[in-house]
Amino acid sequence: MLEENIKKLEEIAQTLEKGVNLDQSLKLYEEGCKIAKSCLKELEKANGKIIMVKKEFNDKDDKNEQ
Repeated sequence: MLEENIKKLEEIAQTLEKGVNLDQSLKLYEEGCKIAKSCLKELEKANGKIIMVKKEFNDKDDKNEQ
């Protein structure tokens, strides 16, 4: 899903760079903001999982050293 959203953001950016009318620009900007917010949530969720895995790995490593 993240990759799809990034692709959509790239398409929106390309469309805006080409130039569209004000109404279309505002709609695309709003859509882009929603997609970016969704991407941020996905990245934060992934980061949380990474932190948990690292903690578990470190905990296991600490137990193995004892």
